[in-house]
Amino acid sequence: MHHMSWLEAGVIGAVQGITELFPVSSLGHSVLIPAVIGGSWQADLNVRSPESPYLAFIVGLHVATAVALIIYFWRDWLRILTGLITSIAHRSVRTADQRLAWLLVLATIPVGLVGLVAEHWFRTTLSKPVPTAIFIMINGLLLLGAEALRRRDRTVDTEYVDERTTGPISDRQLARQPVGQATLIGSAQILALAPGISRSGVTMVAGMLRGLNREDAARFSFLLATPVILAAGALKLGDLTGPLGEGVRGQVLFGSLMSGVGAYLSVRFLTRYLANRSLRPFGIYCLALGVGCLVWFTVR
Repeated sequence: MHHMSWLEAGVIGAVQGITELFPVSSLGHSVLIPAVIGGSWQADLNVRSPESPYLAFIVGLHVATAVALIIYFWRDWLRILTGLITSIAHRSVRTADQRLAWLLVLATIPVGLVGLVAEHWFRTTLSKPVPTAIFIMINGLLLLGAEALRRRDRTVDTEYVDERTTGPISDRQLARQPVGQATLIGSAQILALAPGISRSGVTMVAGMLRGLNREDAARFSFLLATPVILAAGALKLGDLTGPLGEGVRGQVLFGSLMSGVGAYLSVRFLTRYLANRSLRPFGIYCLALGVGCLVWFTVR
């Protein structure tokens, strides 16, 4: 029987839910927090151990995060899924909702394929405290670099789309993106397989560097994240129903609740914050966290 305390599950669940959407890397925090605290935390919460349920736990928390995103954006997902279904039924892409749906599908494929093939290598090779601290510093530099280089209010390249839709103006703008650009932005999520690189952060950076304003880049990032983290979590839930889940299923449910609440509150905050504020504070935080962890690991 495996051990994971209720405190460990609650803390990691809440942190994962919040940091999954903040551009600061949830997996990076899930690796660094046990390493910094040490003791039983480091023993119980080892993402690289094949005998620990921790990896299945933190990936399973993604289901709660995805559910929180679906709840927050339920009207948007209803439009987008309706657009996808009607597009398939009519074999045409005419509305902005239909085109945005297909852009999200195409942009999700690269990270899905790479994740299936390379997730184990990333976890066993890179999910160590020191590499994670270095990657989180790189994440901070990416955020700061994007803010320094971004071209303000550049309009994305357009192709004709019938804009009959009830969706927000932002989604009409996102639907005008060329297929190649949307796929490139979605492919940036591959970098987030490395612990310390934020999925939302790299997609925001990629969007901003391709000319999206910060608010549109954030919205596209959140929409892209939903199917990816839902699929990743669903694939690992089976592990928790088997031997790896013995003795920790209650903690998993508690951690999932904390993760869902944290994710809902964070997306609610970020959609407002990123409308007119910078990513620089998150970049500075990542640099400070990475440096602080490296110093701690050296002197401890």
